[in-house]
Amino acid sequence: MEPIKMAKQMIDFNKATLDNTFDAMVLLQKQTEKMVSTFMAQATFLPEEGKKMLDEWVQTFKKGREEFKKAVDEGFTKVETYFTEAVKKS
Repeated sequence: MEPIKMAKQMIDFNKATLDNTFDAMVLLQKQTEKMVSTFMAQATFLPEEGKKMLDEWVQTFKKGREEFKKAVDEGFTKVETYFTEAVKKS
């Protein structure tokens, strides 16, 4: 097998693995968010400032997660483009 095609297959495999792992992480974070939301709804002792802080914390995690995924996807797109061009040239 040609080295360029082999490298492209490895990148495709790594992308699929990352996507699956990322999806599992998102699912876990959503479940955790549900638990925290339920806890906050029932926690009468927790002041509103604390609830607001936890909500902001969750939103910050979501934003960071989305930005990370976007950056990784852009990186994979660049690498895939590089190898696609290399295959065309060979």
